[in-house]
Amino acid sequence: MAGSGAGKSSAGKSLAGTSLSGIDWSDRTVVVSPNADPYRAYLDSLGSAESRRTMRGCLDRIAQLLSGDADTTGEGQPWHLLRYEHTSRLRAAMIDAGWSGAYVNKHLAALRRVLKEAWRLDLMAADDYQRACDLQPVKATRLPVGQQVDGEALGAALYACDADPGPAGARDAAVLATLYSTGCRRSEIASMRLADYDASERAIRIVGKGNKERAVYVTEAAQARIERWMAVRGNTPGALFCPINKAGALRRSGNQLSGMTGQAIADLLTKRLVEAGQRRHTPHDFRRTFIGELLDAGVDLAITQSLVGHASPATTARYDRRPARRSREAVDRLQLPES
Repeated sequence: MAGSGAGKSSAGKSLAGTSLSGIDWSDRTVVVSPNADPYRAYLDSLGSAESRRTMRGCLDRIAQLLSGDADTTGEGQPWHLLRYEHTSRLRAAMIDAGWSGAYVNKHLAALRRVLKEAWRLDLMAADDYQRACDLQPVKATRLPVGQQVDGEALGAALYACDADPGPAGARDAAVLATLYSTGCRRSEIASMRLADYDASERAIRIVGKGNKERAVYVTEAAQARIERWMAVRGNTPGALFCPINKAGALRRSGNQLSGMTGQAIADLLTKRLVEAGQRRHTPHDFRRTFIGELLDAGVDLAITQSLVGHASPATTARYDRRPARRSREAVDRLQLPES
């Protein structure tokens, strides 16, 4: 069973083989038709492949906890049989397993949505659905995970890209520069299209979480990297950043260039940092650094929130490095007595 950090791996060991629901999911009271499966209906309603992959993982883990079978998935399962006593027990089990509050809440959100689809499909009565979903979110506050990306690491990674004479060198340098100057999520970088790039405005139109469209802007230096890649890429429609095979050919799908995955973006970042002898960073580290740099420079919180596509300014404020700096300066006023 997959999970989040140390809490996730321990959860798999402690809960596998233990059914939480008390329901024999192999005994179908109502056969769930593939055309009326709440699991499939919910995943199909999501706006991106990345979201579908993430929430599929959540539902599969929930199915494993409820059934006690570490190999099961949520597809075709009798979600409509769940009641409040089952969902509340599930919530408690995730907390007891050491899952973080945010991780538990993400799974509860997936659970509520799949139950809502069961109600919409007339598999579940409204009262049963509302009671089963009546679960309090787990209250927890955590500092954003990750590390800052310093200029030396980025410069070394770009140098590693420049040392690669193949098309991957130009592409990877453009991806790194776009990550650093936009703070985009890795899935947003992967989904960028040529038609969304406006060179005259140094702008890229993207569709982020919640199917919300926004414009991001690259620096002049980052645009120079993108234009260098464009000289290799050409004007073929399709993805702005595409996969490249071992022979150096750009991968196509029909008459368009194929898109990359979010994992491919993370992998190329790791590859270039390792080549440069730098510590590993994730795409989210670039996002964290982007937000911190803007706020350090005095950019308004609302503008920063808009640029990174956060739904709430409170989320953006969590990445503000200034309170931590002031706290450290306050502690530095103390004098440790000499021994």
